[in-house]
Amino acid sequence: MSRWRPPPEKSTALVTPEGHARLKAELDELWRIRRPEVVRALAAAAAEGDRSENAEYTYRKKQLGEIDRRVRYLSKRLQVLRVVDAPPSDRGAAYFGATVELEDLASGRTARYRIVGPDETDAARGWISIDSPLARALLKKRVDDEFEAGLPGGPRRFAVLSVAYPPPGSPTP
Repeated sequence: MSRWRPPPEKSTALVTPEGHARLKAELDELWRIRRPEVVRALAAAAAEGDRSENAEYTYRKKQLGEIDRRVRYLSKRLQVLRVVDAPPSDRGAAYFGATVELEDLASGRTARYRIVGPDETDAARGWISIDSPLARALLKKRVDDEFEAGLPGGPRRFAVLSVAYPPPGSPTP
């Protein structure tokens, strides 16, 4: 097995202020807290002797590599991200940062989504990436617009029930 990994797909370099703060906090925690703990544990495991049969040493070495990989990614990503802290001038249409309520026209079910950057998606909260098929199809749509989105389960039709933006500086919903 080689170490080569295919490059990740290019993603939109947008982030909400809350998402940017979370990424910075994660980087700070990894660099200042978790990495030093793992380095100390790795040094202790290395001092135990034969490293080839030392499971603790192998585990800590792998853990350190994972932390370093994430630190490198976050350090580079934070440099290119653009923080979008103001709603668009046209607040009636769905753009980055919008919270939208959609109705699935086939089933009649409604769902609420927030369009966020790819680094801050959270399915449990209904936060979808601006790069997702649903968000791409939803961009520039207004209340009562119907559209079709090519989802992994097949194409589906939706109707926009509401579009809202949080006031600047307000906590995230």
